[in-house]
Amino acid sequence: MEVTRLSSKGQVIIPKALRVTHQWEAGQELIAVDVGDGILLKPKKPFEPTTLTQVAGCLSYQGTPKSLDDFDQAIREGVMEQWHDRR
Repeated sequence: MEVTRLSSKGQVIIPKALRVTHQWEAGQELIAVDVGDGILLKPKKPFEPTTLTQVAGCLSYQGTPKSLDDFDQAIREGVMEQWHDRR
């Protein structure tokens, strides 16, 4: 078990032995997960690069295809709803 401290800026030094074991280098992005009585740090794994053909069709839609005008109208309505909700 390693002991570390929280700095006045909220920074924590991860002991070198743990960084080496997990192959974490400077700049490694971590996800902080609240587990109730503490925090679990997990490496942020980037999504693997994909192409449009790999993901096309992953969201199924049943119905008439929407036009660009339909999309524009839906965006307009959404903006207006948010604007009115803030008043």
